[in-house]
Amino acid sequence: MPQITAADGTPLYYEEKGSGTPVLALPGLTRNTTDFDHVAPHLDCRLIRVDYRGRGQSGWADPATYTVPDETRDVLAVMDHLGLEKAACIGTSRGGMIAMFLAATAKDRLLGVALNDIGPELDEGGLNLIRAYVGKRPAQKTYDEAAATRATLMTQFPGVPMDRWRAEVEQHYAQTDDGLALRYDPALSSALGDGSEPSADLWPLFDALAGLPLAMIRGANSDLLTQETFEEMQRRRPDAIAAEVPDRGHVPFLDEPESLAALHDWLEQIR
Repeated sequence: MPQITAADGTPLYYEEKGSGTPVLALPGLTRNTTDFDHVAPHLDCRLIRVDYRGRGQSGWADPATYTVPDETRDVLAVMDHLGLEKAACIGTSRGGMIAMFLAATAKDRLLGVALNDIGPELDEGGLNLIRAYVGKRPAQKTYDEAAATRATLMTQFPGVPMDRWRAEVEQHYAQTDDGLALRYDPALSSALGDGSEPSADLWPLFDALAGLPLAMIRGANSDLLTQETFEEMQRRRPDAIAAEVPDRGHVPFLDEPESLAALHDWLEQIR
């Protein structure tokens, strides 16, 4: 199992496949390397997927280290281990925050960034929905039950077939004799706070992407990245590749035609 050890001793899992331009695939908050299963077959690059600390096949750590700066250092450690002077990043949700933090703190290591349904302002209503489930095991006991529930609740994703929802719940949970278990440390919920503190101004992180090839993808039904924020991102970066994916909320799967067109155009820019 490809694994390195972070500076604080936490085991970090990664996997890579393909050749050519190195692209780091950075998953969402509670997700893991499987976050990119749907898009990976469509990308012609050296795709390097990373499980953050406390997620997937990486080790659990002190919850105080479940932060964007710590996770960014882990990503850089993987790059160093692989001998990568530079790489591009596809960041889904939390992964996009890490990509922006990389631009602000280690820009010389980046070839370009693709943001999947994430920006420097996050809708508080969408954040509260995330806070409501992070760290909690699902009430459903089997993959089939969880897939059926997800298909009913995810109204921002009309028309998604049941086999896709089944794949999604298998990626998120492990089947045990006691029901479905999380594939991440439940203490990760502490990374979200309780919403009582004012949000930090993250626009400087986004502005740090200046000069880098940039793709920005938004689910047209997203409850986290608002239309207004997405438009401001385009205003600040009129040169960026921007795509909205119909019938998708937070987050697009990235194998939709609109997502693939944006990613392919972006990859051409960084080669």
